[in-house]
Amino acid sequence: MSDTEQHKRHTRLSGLEPLVITPELNFVNVGERTNVTGSARFKRLIAEEKYEEAVEVALQQVENGAQIIDVNMDEGLLDSEQAMVDFLNLIAAEPDIARVPVMIDSSKWSVIEAGLRCLQGKGVVNSISLKEGEEAFLKEARKIRRYGAAVVVMAFDEEGQADNAEHMVECLSRAHKLLTEDAGFPPEDIIFDPNIFPVATGIAEHDNYSVEFIEATKALKKRFPDCHVSGGVSNMSFSFRGNNPVREAMHSVFLYHATKAGMDMGIVNAGQLAVYDDIDPELRELVEDVVLNRRSDATERLLEAADKFKGDGKREEKDEAWREKPVAERLKYSLVKGIDKHVTEDTEEARQQFDTALEVIEGPLMDGMNYVGDLFGEGKMFLPQVVKSARVMKKAVAYLVPYLEAEKTTKEKKGKVLLATVKGDVHDIGKNIVGVVLACNGFDVHDLGVMVPAEKILEEARSSEADIIGLSGLITPSLDEMVNVAEAMNEAKFELPLLIGGATTSRAHTALKIDPVYPGPVCWVKDASRSVDVVRKLASKQHREGYAADIRADYEEYRERSAKGRRRKPLVSIEAARSNAFRPDWDEHRPEAPKQPGLHVYEDWPIDELVDYIDWTPFFQTWEIKGRYPDILEDEEAGEAARNLFRDGQDMLQRIIDNDWLTARAVCGLWPAARDGDDVLFYTDEKRDKVAERMVMLRQQADKPSANLCLSDFVADADSGIKDWAGLFAVTTGIGLEEALEQFPATDDYSRILLQSLADRLAEALAEALHQKVRREIWGYAADEALDNKALIREKYRGIRPAPGYPACPDHSEKVKLFELLDVTDRIGIELTDGFAMKPMAAVSGYYFGHPESKYFVVGKLGKDQVEDYAERKGISIAEAEKYLRPNLDY
Repeated sequence: MSDTEQHKRHTRLSGLEPLVITPELNFVNVGERTNVTGSARFKRLIAEEKYEEAVEVALQQVENGAQIIDVNMDEGLLDSEQAMVDFLNLIAAEPDIARVPVMIDSSKWSVIEAGLRCLQGKGVVNSISLKEGEEAFLKEARKIRRYGAAVVVMAFDEEGQADNAEHMVECLSRAHKLLTEDAGFPPEDIIFDPNIFPVATGIAEHDNYSVEFIEATKALKKRFPDCHVSGGVSNMSFSFRGNNPVREAMHSVFLYHATKAGMDMGIVNAGQLAVYDDIDPELRELVEDVVLNRRSDATERLLEAADKFKGDGKREEKDEAWREKPVAERLKYSLVKGIDKHVTEDTEEARQQFDTALEVIEGPLMDGMNYVGDLFGEGKMFLPQVVKSARVMKKAVAYLVPYLEAEKTTKEKKGKVLLATVKGDVHDIGKNIVGVVLACNGFDVHDLGVMVPAEKILEEARSSEADIIGLSGLITPSLDEMVNVAEAMNEAKFELPLLIGGATTSRAHTALKIDPVYPGPVCWVKDASRSVDVVRKLASKQHREGYAADIRADYEEYRERSAKGRRRKPLVSIEAARSNAFRPDWDEHRPEAPKQPGLHVYEDWPIDELVDYIDWTPFFQTWEIKGRYPDILEDEEAGEAARNLFRDGQDMLQRIIDNDWLTARAVCGLWPAARDGDDVLFYTDEKRDKVAERMVMLRQQADKPSANLCLSDFVADADSGIKDWAGLFAVTTGIGLEEALEQFPATDDYSRILLQSLADRLAEALAEALHQKVRREIWGYAADEALDNKALIREKYRGIRPAPGYPACPDHSEKVKLFELLDVTDRIGIELTDGFAMKPMAAVSGYYFGHPESKYFVVGKLGKDQVEDYAERKGISIAEAEKYLRPNLDY
């Protein structure tokens, strides 16, 4: 294999989603809090068998940015094997956690193997070593290889744990030789852990431990460039337990130097990591003296100063001190901080210093924006801060426009990007954010809006001389429309790069369905933070060909693996799944008739009544700040950005209420209902002799010991003699949104996106408030329910409200029946597009099921037998059913 081919080796791990570790990722965070040896809280939860709360710990790690989670159950009083199995099975059923790979961490082989049997996707074993000799090492390594996992190798041999660079490198080099030559491991599946030991312990022999790790890392990465270097970062600060600011500073400084040396992975609490540049300069110098062992008295000096950093570890600069700096620095500060108060006067002052207005843009303004882009790429700024920076930049440019026109010159752009939400889809918040981020980085962005047909995309691409086309979509039918656009581009002989993005899109769909029909470069972009690097490479004549070839090779490899039928687990037949259906005990629960049956319409639900129902966590996720509210407000890394965003959100929310910008409307109804196989029948009246509508549902086909669920299971059988009920609803808070957006100038993307994201949150809040009203008053089966917002968010109530197009019922086309029964469009003004998206976008619709054991679930992959049966029950062709269920197909 040539050197060029070797450098293209990438480690590929997966949960429900792939994690390809490329150099662009810089550093992979392995969440450490699901480890009983490192987290007292997690240890207590496992010991007390509070697994539901323990799963919350895993979820918090993923939300805080962990790309892998480390699970360790090594505790003397635990049945470690059983605890490992129980916990892994629980998180496998939580899609938000299961999407990331798992690192099984144990010093006991029996626990590791028990965990490996539970993993879906490709995980990591942490760890094996040479401490018991080569024979035992290879025995374990070969088993891990058969299970398909990657492996962490500790610097531990027959002589003991390596504590200096020479011993670390010698030990791990021998392990590498055995793994690659005797156990069949590809080098990219090997992760070295040279041992991170505590420093500043007061013992002189420990002072150089961090330096030894860094030197070993340099040597290992030079010898084995395709392997990775990892370690448990919190070990090094053990001496400062109880002083989190100092510990976090130590972790940040250590990682700053270790990652420069080649450390590209680490077990670290992703939610508690100080930003290197934000550490108080005095503290940072003291810590660096310790980490780099620069002074013999480094430990004593850090211990003496540690107490004064027990607060937040920072000292704030005086608010207005920056106004005394030169104008170029003031503009840069304004851009980074998103302050537009002085930007017009500063821009004018800068204009007086340059020959042309264009030079102001290409000079201090672009210098500032490039710095913003660098900070964003390094994870030192967050999306809402970048969008605020764009607002400042646009305000400055708007001031300069008359001067630019007088000079008859324009700003040279890096490239023109054409963005569009595809036909049938109205969702555009994510697309708008991508557009802002790209514009911040010097690209000329032309946004066509929503519901854009293929022919218009191609026509505009030609007329505007676009360099790149970007397609966005949220709902499942958008996947097929993206294929249509790609085919049209091929027929029209386009060669432009095609970007694919949106919540429903994936690397898998892009590789299997879009890339094969368009010969030009095709690239799936996961989120806004990745877009700049991708567009920069594809817009560059120098880098496009090589980058596009790498992506195409990756997609080709994915297709080859897919063609070989590699699955996590085979599906059972639909008959077998139905025989394993959930069967409620109807003697235990008899359905209650509604207290207020029939339709209920609310034409103007007061917006201010919805504020207390808002779930703020998804609001921050929209802005790519990962974490759970309210904890995210105190997060060491993202807290400042989150607090500022939350304050702006509260201000905007008050403006919405004070100015009546949005109207909230809702409609719901309860019908006599019954189960008919996998379908739910809605009857016209209580005689139950005429069916108003058949809601066609889907059943889980995974091979599982628990029931294979279908929504119809939560309704009594038609022939049981039990009179059951079910409901439908639709809500919107988007009436008036388009007019409200016009209150803000085109240059103020931040306010416009903020308003859109709040309209979405209010729609979800209205769905929550209406469901509560149904439970308490309309259906009335929970008249005494008294839950606060936290309990509502955690769904502690009885009953569910699943929505067509989402995991329990993934077919968006079933909304048509819901809309007809409720007469949604005439009653509250929501329309369905050709692709079954709801317009206005801030809308929610779904079903009501009231059985005490009803719960949300993921249908998951579907076999051809169920899809054919589903098509017959819906009265459509198999091809049409496959179109609606595309992401769920397992064939």
